[in-house]
Amino acid sequence: MILPIVKYPEPVLQQPGEPVTEFDDELRKFVADMFETMYAAQGIGLAAPQVGVSKRITVIDLSNAKDPEKKMVLVNPEIIQRSGRLYEEEGCLSFPEIREKVVRAAKVRIRAQDEFGEWFEAEGEELLSRCMQHEIDHLDGTLFIFRISSLKRDLALRKIRKMQRAGEW
Repeated sequence: MILPIVKYPEPVLQQPGEPVTEFDDELRKFVADMFETMYAAQGIGLAAPQVGVSKRITVIDLSNAKDPEKKMVLVNPEIIQRSGRLYEEEGCLSFPEIREKVVRAAKVRIRAQDEFGEWFEAEGEELLSRCMQHEIDHLDGTLFIFRISSLKRDLALRKIRKMQRAGEW
């Protein structure tokens, strides 16, 4: 089932997600719905707060459903190691039409649980690293526009307000 994606300034986007404690069929159904929603929106990552659920769950698939081996489910993730530096453009499904360059670590190591509650560690470099950091930020209530300069943020927020007035947001 495709879930509605919430847009900024929806309050759930700026709240830290609650840790997941129940690893049941309901969680796995929600994860499947998140993947379906992400693919329908042509995204590569989606966090539970983006569909209005304040839980520490995110899905990532850089292959956009082309390679099932690339699908990642991160439940209760945390970044345990960072190295290097990237300055690349990012977008966000909760900020359609807003893209800005953001500084991120070039490589990260994360620790998370899968949809069955099993702990694992994974590494990401370049785009995967950026995606992991972006989605974990969502789970912490941090949005990518708060990682850009105040001038660019003000311009982006002005654009959003203009689209809101026009009924396009």
